[in-house]
Amino acid sequence: MRLFTTAEAAEYLRLKERKLYELVAEGAIPCTKITGRWLFPKDELDRWLTDGLVRPNGLGREPPTPIVGGSHDPLLEWALRESGSGLAILAEGSEAGLTRYQRGELTAAGIHLHATENGDSDANVEAIQTRPSFHDAVLLGFVRREVGLLVGPKNPMGLNDLKDVERSRARVATRPEGAGAQLLLQLLLHRARISARQIAFIKPPCPTGADVAQSIKAGRADCGIAIRAVADAAGLGFVPILWERFDLVVRQREYFRAPMQAATDFWRSPAIRTHAKELGGYDLNDIGRIRFTH
Repeated sequence: MRLFTTAEAAEYLRLKERKLYELVAEGAIPCTKITGRWLFPKDELDRWLTDGLVRPNGLGREPPTPIVGGSHDPLLEWALRESGSGLAILAEGSEAGLTRYQRGELTAAGIHLHATENGDSDANVEAIQTRPSFHDAVLLGFVRREVGLLVGPKNPMGLNDLKDVERSRARVATRPEGAGAQLLLQLLLHRARISARQIAFIKPPCPTGADVAQSIKAGRADCGIAIRAVADAAGLGFVPILWERFDLVVRQREYFRAPMQAATDFWRSPAIRTHAKELGGYDLNDIGRIRFTH
């Protein structure tokens, strides 16, 4: 990654440094601060310029790949398929999905973020508010999900919280860095004042909640963070911890195109509520609601 200094970025953009600092103060330009100096990734500046182009009539942007990336959710995957939207799933975790979305590689990204610094904040909304290149993003509510510890059938180790996990040296399945479940695990350890060094994590990380369940069934792990629907589908025990928001980030122009309209139309059908009840651990009160837009 090539990083510009303030002077180099100003020259590259043909702006005065004073104007560049104004854009930084407004949060209107991609940048990062390291050891007290502002730095500007060239690739991000190029994308920022491209996003702001004024195009003649008839010359629009190329539509993104018809994929919903980010975090995985079994109800969302089922609904996209049943709706006939033509949208596929690419499960890589919330932060990885936001990165691909920012590069224009996805139609939408599923996210369920958790902020260690302030666990009570709406981390999904904050992620959209604080990223300058998300100026045309819509945060679309999907579901609230019940999250907890997946354990073996009948909870053979008697695990009720992370303190029990620490004391028993239970083997914990992890998720990739930036995945919503991994961010939640870090938040819970922080709240319980438990160092990650005190937990027996297994490797490699599990790509999805279903992989966490499989690692427990196979005997490689004793527990892991995932949603109730995953536990029930795998026939595992479940220790509830909290309810979290699972939302979709989609650009305004994509929201009104046929694939996303087909998906959101289906969200209003009785079928999705019936299937959510069958899976267990879902609250659909906010499904389809626009939770934030710039």
